[in-house]
This record gives sequence, C-alpha cells and structure tokens, in this order.
Amino acid sequence: MSEYQVELVTPHTKDRMLGELKNRVKFERKANIHGACVKLLTDNEGFKEEWEDNFKFMNEDIRPHTKVFAVEDGGDLQVLYETVSKTCIIKNCDYYGWIKSIALATISDFFEEYHSEHRRYSTHGSAVDCGGHGMAIIGPPGTGKTTLTYGLLQYPNFNYLSDDWFFTRLFNNAAVIYSSEKNSYIRDDLSQVWPGFSKEVARVQLDNKGRGIADVNTLFQGRVRETNTLKTVVLLERNVSNPPFRQLDPDEALKFMLENDFCNPHQLIKDERKLNLRSDFFYELFQRVDVYLLNTVETPQESLDRIKNLII
Repeated sequence: MSEYQVELVTPHTKDRMLGELKNRVKFERKANIHGACVKLLTDNEGFKEEWEDNFKFMNEDIRPHTKVFAVEDGGDLQVLYETVSKTCIIKNCDYYGWIKSIALATISDFFEEYHSEHRRYSTHGSAVDCGGHGMAIIGPPGTGKTTLTYGLLQYPNFNYLSDDWFFTRLFNNAAVIYSSEKNSYIRDDLSQVWPGFSKEVARVQLDNKGRGIADVNTLFQGRVRETNTLKTVVLLERNVSNPPFRQLDPDEALKFMLENDFCNPHQLIKDERKLNLRSDFFYELFQRVDVYLLNTVETPQESLDRIKNLII
C-alpha cells in the first residue's frame, strides 16, 4: 500500500488552494504519456529534472489533460485530487517516485472517463517482449515485480517495454500494450540480485529513497520496445502456504486482482463505479491471454526459471 492518503476536493477548494500556492511554482513541464498531456508545476528543481528524464516531451501548445502541482509549504504531506479538471495537488512530498506514479494515476483516471471506440486502460505492472510475444508481470508491492523483470532482461532475446506501468488497448482478437515512460526508475539494490547491471546502476544519480532514472537505451541497447501484443500475464504473490506456480482461469485471476486491490497502490478514486470499470477491464483481458500465478517465496533465480520459458 502507498504511504499517503488521497483526499478528494471540490473545484472551489482546488481553485482556492492554487491561488495560495501559485507563487511557489518555479518550474512547469509537460509530458506526453501515451498521447495524453500531463503538466507538472513544482518548486522542486530535482523533480523537474527527473520528470524530464522520465517522460517524453509534450509540445507547449498542447493543453494539458491533467495537472500535477508538487510544492512545499512547510506542512505535512498531503495529496488532494479534484476530479473535474483532473488536478492533483501534492504538498510537502520529498520522493519523486510518488510524483511520477500520481501523474500516471491522473492519466489513468482520464482514460477511464474518456469513452470512445479506442478504449485505453492502465495497469500497474511491468512488461517485456520476446519475439513479438508480450509478457506482463503484475503483483502487489514487495512481491518481486522489478526483480523478475530485470532478471528476464538479462537474456538478450528479451526486450524492455515497461517496468512499472503500461497501457492496454483491447481489440476484438488481441490486447495491445504500450509503454508509459521514456526511461526506467530503478532501485540501487538491483545489482545485488543481478550483478550484471552493476555498472549501469553505478551511473544512476540516486534520490533519498535509493532510486533514480536510468536511460533504458543505455541499459538495453537496441532492445527497447514501445508497443507489443500481450499474450501472457504472470501474477505475483508471496505466501508460503501456496504452491510455487500454477495457471489460472479468468475467474481465478480476477479474484486475485480484487483481493489485492488491482495490485495498484496509486488509485486516486476508489468507489463502486471505478471498481466495476476496472473489474470489467481485467476480466476481459484475462479471457484473451494466458494467466499464471507465481509465488515468489523461492530464490529470485528459481522464480525466474519458472517463467522465463513461457514465451521462448
């Protein structure tokens, strides 16, 4: 679970707060997140620089679909969200990882409310490619999603698509996934599990949580993809009472997602309507792909060995 609580506010409250905070904003940057525009307004130069490294650039003449204000006012951490204008106000946050995840959450909310023939959905998970066959890894925080993703990427036949969040479009006969970020936000302990990444990790400027933006084109030269057809989903759990690995049917897979809050600690709105929207999406997705449940109680290499041949 995330360590912050989201408070929903009215447009009037949002306007009042922005009036109080607007003079604190020093930097403004727009990002292109899967074709949608999200604007960051902040007084934190570090956030501005990490944002530029993290996301694709959006032209300044494009009006934002969502806005994220990240400012300090000397008080406690607050995350406030106004649903009409898709504006999030983050006060007194010292961790960029939450800034970028909340930005992705605002775009996710926008896509959920943007109904058209081209339906788009977001998933808090990683994705890799092997010979045109896409695999997603989805699990609650702490179950090894990033560890297994980079474990797969040790092998030259696997390509990088996303290590934290991706978007999905459902066609009549396929599920196509799209990357969300330009670069990867990696942890400093990655090289302790997979020593092959030690040189790349050493080049990354780390923040106060031991994480930083890594250039994926340097990490995976010629092995970066922006879109793929999803064919396999691996769900993760860590429970010593359960078997290490098994295949799930769509009903079992949806039950797992519901029990684990969609494996997404960054949901700005959680109500019955949103629950139904997200449930319908995942159930439809799980009917189109092969779904497995991996219990990561074994060593990282043993867990990796159970999934690395699913798409080879």
